[in-house]
Amino acid sequence: MKETLSSTLENKNSKLDILKVRADFPLIAKNKVIYLDNAATTQKPKTVIQALTNFYENSNANIHRGVYRLSEEATEAYESIRKKVARFVGAQNGASSIVFTRNATEAVNLVAYAWGEKFINAGDEIILTEMEHHSNIVPWQLLTQRKKAKVKYVPYDPGTGKPQWEALSSLMTERTKLVAFTHVSNSLGTINPVQEVIRSIRKLGSPKILIDGAQGVPHLPAHVDDWGCDFLVFSAHKMLGPTGIGVLWAKKEILEAMEPFLGGGDMIKEVSLETARWNDVPWKFEAGTPNVADVIAFGPAIDYLEKIGLAAIGRHEQELTRYALGRLEQTPGITLYGTKTAEERCGVVSFNIQGVHPHDSGTLLARENIAVRVGHHCNMPLMKKLGIMGTTRASFYLYNTLEEVDALIRAIPKIQKIFS
Repeated sequence: MKETLSSTLENKNSKLDILKVRADFPLIAKNKVIYLDNAATTQKPKTVIQALTNFYENSNANIHRGVYRLSEEATEAYESIRKKVARFVGAQNGASSIVFTRNATEAVNLVAYAWGEKFINAGDEIILTEMEHHSNIVPWQLLTQRKKAKVKYVPYDPGTGKPQWEALSSLMTERTKLVAFTHVSNSLGTINPVQEVIRSIRKLGSPKILIDGAQGVPHLPAHVDDWGCDFLVFSAHKMLGPTGIGVLWAKKEILEAMEPFLGGGDMIKEVSLETARWNDVPWKFEAGTPNVADVIAFGPAIDYLEKIGLAAIGRHEQELTRYALGRLEQTPGITLYGTKTAEERCGVVSFNIQGVHPHDSGTLLARENIAVRVGHHCNMPLMKKLGIMGTTRASFYLYNTLEEVDALIRAIPKIQKIFS
């Protein structure tokens, strides 16, 4: 195999052969499919799968309230992951700022209800971008409808593949209470310069800032303290972890000022027939029995990413993206969307084949054993801005190869022949 970043992943301490990496993922190792749908969910390494099995076989117990050994061990294992997550995103406040949810979508909704209901008033403004995932649009639309507030949008520029961040100066007013935007576009792969945008926002006012890190945290270093944001949301399943686990990081003082999202067991300190007193953060926002096993299995996923290093993963993805863009640009009848260079993207290539609906493209690629995502990618406003119904999206991760990109490119003329 050619010696490129497709075949070797490096960091300062190790050199990993891509074949060895692929062997760590049972579904990938079996060569069941050329899996290019990583922006939707990623495959799981053996260590994550084994952690789930081990918990249910050897450690299964409810957490926090048990005084017997199994419960105490499960509690310790669960809470240790909270610390690990905090370290991974550069949160010096540590575990007290990490709230576990079902997914990033629930984390955004938690903020919209627990913070928004208390702090957004009639006439206030929330600023988003036109490239946001529906999960970072709909909760704010619902909130502003309830509160008689307003949502405004940073325009998307199809020519550059980026939001027009300079529009912030005209959009922001003294009524702007929140700016929420994605670190990485799920449909285009566009990397937004989080720290630079936050500095611009802070010069214009003092709204709270929420970063949708669902597509960014799995691929790029996140440093919430350095960034200066107020909220960060992301999901485990997009970064080698199990489904059913999301994360909300927020500044501790903000979490303490927020009202509970759900009421029930474990989120309280005291309950009487008339009233209740809430638990400390973060447990104030984790009512009922949590997804213990999957939180614990999230730990090995983080360990795996840290062992390889996000820098090495980023170089690998950039190599794949650059190669795919180059091959697609040379393929007749292809329209590409997003930024012009791989350096401005994060492992995503979105395209259409002239005269072929994306759903047909996806179906025919599936016949070639290639898994991609097709449609609007929960980005309907962005698709409307682009003047299309949807795209075919190939998204890469650490176990993908140049040979898999070649297989995708070879399949396109077969599709074009069918529709010619």
